Formats: sequence, C-alpha cells, structure tokens
Amino acid sequence: MKRAVTVFGALALGWLAIEIAFKPFLDKARAAMDKSDPAHDPDDVGEDSNKLPSDADASDA
Repeated sequence: MKRAVTVFGALALGWLAIEIAFKPFLDKARAAMDKSDPAHDPDDVGEDSNKLPSDADASDA
C-alpha cells in the first residue's frame, strides 16, 4: 500500500511539473483545439450574449 501511494504521488508531481513547465505551449494547443471544434459555429458567438432578457420578452409580444 505504501508503494502505491508513493507511485501515485510521484505521478502527480510529474504531471504537475509538466503542466507548469509547458504551460504556454499547452494553453496555445488547447486554444487551437477549441478553435478547430467542428460543432462550434463562430457566427453564433456573441449573438445571444448581446441581448438582454427583457429584449427577448419584448420581441415575443
């Protein structure tokens, strides 16, 4: 059991070290993956966020 905890701790520290060391590269890679999402429509971004809830109610009437 002690060995398993030690291995898990070493893996966690290794993962943390990689995340910190390569943070700028990983952020750029994650942003690029988000941009290349085929289900994401860039035309839909911001259309609904500009409307206030009161605007939607007024257009329904």
